[in-house]
Amino acid sequence: MTDYLQVSVAYVGEQGQMLRAIEVARGTRLEEALHQSGVLERFPEIDLARNKVGVFGKLAKLDQALEDGDRIEIYRPLIADPKAARKRRAAGAG
Repeated sequence: MTDYLQVSVAYVGEQGQMLRAIEVARGTRLEEALHQSGVLERFPEIDLARNKVGVFGKLAKLDQALEDGDRIEIYRPLIADPKAARKRRAAGAG
């Protein structure tokens, strides 16, 4: 067993996207990995108090311990209510 894990950090924003593989120490928490990846500096619009985060599409907490191979994802806030958007599309199609 090694003392390090390989994880990746993914974010797609209005000003660009980032997918970065990083090596972190075993026991590293999700928030620590985000800071180590540089994504928060590259995309200052990310607010960890507002943006949700996840691992492989499942919501996760910032204090979650990471596992080897995890892909951390930072989600942008929704700009429209999905239910209302479906209704508008359905109304326009008919």
